[in-house]
Amino acid sequence: MARNLAPNVLFVFGDQWRGQAVGYRGDPNARTPHVDRFAAESVDLPNAVAGTPVCCPWRASLMTGQHPLTHGVFVNDVCITSDAVPLAECLNQAGYATSYIGKWHVDGQGREAFVPPERRLGFRTWRGFECSHDYNASDYYADTPERQRWAGYDAEAQTRLACEQIRDHDRERPFALFLSWGPPHDPYQTAPERYRQNYRPEDIILRPNVPAEAAGQARQWLAGYYAHIEALDACFGDLLAALRAAGCEENTIVVFTSDHGDMLGSQGLWMKQKPWEESLRVPFLVRWPAALGRQPRQVDACLNAPDIMPTLLGLCGVPIPATVQGTDASPWLRGEAGPDLDAALLALHFPFHQWNPERGGKEFRGLRTRRYTYCRDLQGPWLLYDNQADPFQAVNRIADPALAAVRADLDQRLGLELRRIGDEFLPGTECLRRRGVRLGPSGDIAIYRDRGPYDG
Repeated sequence: MARNLAPNVLFVFGDQWRGQAVGYRGDPNARTPHVDRFAAESVDLPNAVAGTPVCCPWRASLMTGQHPLTHGVFVNDVCITSDAVPLAECLNQAGYATSYIGKWHVDGQGREAFVPPERRLGFRTWRGFECSHDYNASDYYADTPERQRWAGYDAEAQTRLACEQIRDHDRERPFALFLSWGPPHDPYQTAPERYRQNYRPEDIILRPNVPAEAAGQARQWLAGYYAHIEALDACFGDLLAALRAAGCEENTIVVFTSDHGDMLGSQGLWMKQKPWEESLRVPFLVRWPAALGRQPRQVDACLNAPDIMPTLLGLCGVPIPATVQGTDASPWLRGEAGPDLDAALLALHFPFHQWNPERGGKEFRGLRTRRYTYCRDLQGPWLLYDNQADPFQAVNRIADPALAAVRADLDQRLGLELRRIGDEFLPGTECLRRRGVRLGPSGDIAIYRDRGPYDG
């Protein structure tokens, strides 16, 4: 593709923004007018999931196109160990000006450590921080180990910088700008007051799968969660306005997504790592007016994190390196025939922190298809939901004779996929031993336990 015709890329993602928590999905609590208008001009992938629904594994899969056991980041706070050709380097070689802003969380050298240029996976401009959720006193690094601080609520400051980069970009070459917001990840009550005042716990409408005993806490947390979301929606609107003002809206691929979801009381559970819809599903919208038009449509491909890199490269006409394990879904987005992405692999390799084994956490492998969620734990078949008939996953049908043939088929397909990527489905402690990750006295990952109260 000629350089002056290559599309720009603006890839925007929040942390822990579940797929249901947007207005265009019918969430009665979500005030997302900018995202909703964007959805009305975009290709929507309603079956997109974070197959390993934890921060670092998803981010490392985004950067490498590989599954977590391959790139080595199957838990938080460890570094990539594979020989993958990273996404940004592929874009650099194709003439792109690559930039990253915000939460990084794939370096594994400590959450406050400086990430030097050689560990930025090819991004030429970088303004980030490994991991912090202190959104109103948030630091970042540029090109030296000297800490700098975002002014005010960090997502707004990061968005302003992204808008400046869009405004000032070199018109003679395409840009690829990745913006990673920390919210709406907890702590939930730290959005700017002008957004928090819009949400009272007593007004929150709960999903039907939140049990009564979890309702009070769920309403408290959700009030703050939706305040963060409204703040990010305003930031997203600013980004779209910056593209229009810079005259590059038509030929910019804009992706809006998240690294995983958040249970927030559904099934009586909290946060992520879990194989239920609220933890797994993420929003995934793609707009590129010059090539895809502006008419909304849905693509039912089960897009997973390793598929994002090859799909972006496919849209941009950039060669996909042989180290990639994911599938290029760009033909689907273009309205062409493509590979049948009818199932996404689900995998939790080591349950830790807020879902460690003492709190009910367990290793699992499974598939999320267009209709079903199927999971095994180390003892055998564990979960089977018909998401079409039971969208809130109220009834586990793993032992239902009426679905015995479905279960057998999904189990066979799961086994084939695990063999394809070399996953032996070992206990988590053995995966860690092979990876060389030590455990602290409480049984959690030692480097993680040194880094404060949040697990993402």
